[in-house]
Amino acid sequence: MRILHINAIHEEKSTGRICKEISSVALAHGHESVVAYATGPDTGSGFRIGSSLDQKRHAFLSRLSGKQGYFSKGATVELIDFIESYKPDVVHLHNLHSNYIHLDTLFNWLSHTDTPTVLTLHDCWFYTGKCTHYTRTGCERWRDGCGSCPRLKLDNPSWGLDRTAEMWHDKQRWFENISRLAVIGVSDWITMEARFSLLGNAKVIQRIHNWVDLDIFYPRDTSEIRAALGFENRFILLGVASSWDDSKGLSDFLKVARALPEARLLLVGDIPDIRLPVNVIHIPSTNRIEELADYYALADVFLNLSVEESFGKVTAEAMASGTPVVVLDATANPELVPSTCGEVVAPDRMEDILGAIEKIRRLGKEHYADSCVEHARSSFSMEERVMDYLYVYESLVHDKRRNLAWNVPSSQSSSPSTMEWTI
Repeated sequence: MRILHINAIHEEKSTGRICKEISSVALAHGHESVVAYATGPDTGSGFRIGSSLDQKRHAFLSRLSGKQGYFSKGATVELIDFIESYKPDVVHLHNLHSNYIHLDTLFNWLSHTDTPTVLTLHDCWFYTGKCTHYTRTGCERWRDGCGSCPRLKLDNPSWGLDRTAEMWHDKQRWFENISRLAVIGVSDWITMEARFSLLGNAKVIQRIHNWVDLDIFYPRDTSEIRAALGFENRFILLGVASSWDDSKGLSDFLKVARALPEARLLLVGDIPDIRLPVNVIHIPSTNRIEELADYYALADVFLNLSVEESFGKVTAEAMASGTPVVVLDATANPELVPSTCGEVVAPDRMEDILGAIEKIRRLGKEHYADSCVEHARSSFSMEERVMDYLYVYESLVHDKRRNLAWNVPSSQSSSPSTMEWTI
């Protein structure tokens, strides 16, 4: 089976690593798998879509017109040429909202060629007019058509024009025309949201949790790192994000730091140019996964204070590293964290967050560590979760082959049982 992934980034960040890991497991099971991508390292495999200049042009036109994903047609035609030469059995769509794909060209090709198509809901963009999340805004216009968007300046920003209703209806049409479409939610929460969205008529709607590479994220001795950072005998809190703002809970992290001056709060990821409390240590965003794994294992408590998590891979990685977690009771957060692995607290209640941290501090990291690791291994195994994807691929491909076999003209065969499945 030949698998083609389409994603904004190659091998880096969350979705880039996910594409790489699916490909790795698929190859180990005898399949072929490549990634078409817009940015990221060129590793000699896959296909780079367009150029940075084209992406900048697309971003400008998107902001000007209020329509995202309606440009880069030349780059997308070149992608289609590559797809036709590769001849994939299934196309897996990941992050398409990064100014590099002409959506109409891609989706029309998928529908006209009856290509089995899988899309993963890494965020909410596939079923909204343009928004990647909507929980903090409290908007539910995505259920019946968008328009009058309260997040016009957020996510994929518009300089003024509200085209969200038009984009929502275009997505509805595009996806309804793909007959063999599997929608994969990375959590129970987002999978249920999808069932009430424009994706609700997809052939398959299924939850497959994201995973953790358990060969990288595991408990380890971090005494040398603690010494190097000057953290001996310090209580360490950790937060991880690609970039920090209030959607990731930055203001709450800073409140925690001020309330617990004796602790050390380690924030990994890009942070705006603001003044940080003296007990906050900032580590710039890193693509070195082993370095990130050390930080997870180093911490006494991991905090995820975002109310907009389609999954929360950083939470799963922390638990795999033996570190208890504190998360907010919103979106996908609570389904990841049993009581043996940390605390789930109400949003907007700083006293509850501090109380949860104090409880874990009192009981000690060791009280939770074994349960965290066991939960991660039983729920977020990379091999098992990728096999779930391979099963979805094979089901769609088998369905197409079976239908083609049954549609062979009767003059070629009188018995379906003797027909050969052909693409």
